[in-house]
Amino acid sequence: MDTKTLYKISYGLYVVASKKDKKFNGQIANTVFQTTATPPVIAISINKDNLTHDYLVSSKLLTVSILSQNTPMDFIGHFGFKTGKNFDKFKDIKYKTAKNGIPVLTDHTIGYLEAEIMNSIDAFTHTVFLAKITEAEMFNNEEPLTYSYYHNVIKGKSPKNAPTYLKEEIKEERSAQNMKKYKCSVCGYEYDPAKGDPEHNVKPGTAFEALPEKWVCPVCGAEKSKFQSIN
Repeated sequence: MDTKTLYKISYGLYVVASKKDKKFNGQIANTVFQTTATPPVIAISINKDNLTHDYLVSSKLLTVSILSQNTPMDFIGHFGFKTGKNFDKFKDIKYKTAKNGIPVLTDHTIGYLEAEIMNSIDAFTHTVFLAKITEAEMFNNEEPLTYSYYHNVIKGKSPKNAPTYLKEEIKEERSAQNMKKYKCSVCGYEYDPAKGDPEHNVKPGTAFEALPEKWVCPVCGAEKSKFQSIN
């Protein structure tokens, strides 16, 4: 079976947030879609191991922040490759509180949905939550960030807990300058010397070995030591 066929299914990229008691948490989700128009209902697939899953089960409330195509990689990494079990994801992040008490991102967001969970479906490693939309608002008319754009244009990867995660073989690749590429063992981001790292002002043509020791992965924040050469 050619699992890469699944890449042809269209997705968006969103931040799904919820709360438990007085704590907030949110994560990147790429499986959010409308199921009915009257009443307006959406379906969201969340991994059972994720902290957001626990919050959704507890509060039955959520928001979906619709990300802009211009969302920087480190912002995606903040919500997609780090766990709220270790730190407050909403600390130092700009957001507003929706009517249901759940945070909505105001940076890199074109609009949001506010919803109440009606039902859920067990889907092996994930739960599919069915939620009725209670509020919605547009912030601007920017293009939404799709999974296709994330995967094919900015070369982003899926976290292991994402519904769309597929194991990929490491292939032998060389940059235009014949320098080795390096791959993050945490999130799968590939450092290509031919492109450099615009997020950290690293110019194209900079070899991985020449990066400062304090340099970190622009997606998940992993240290340089977590990278492996692609042979």
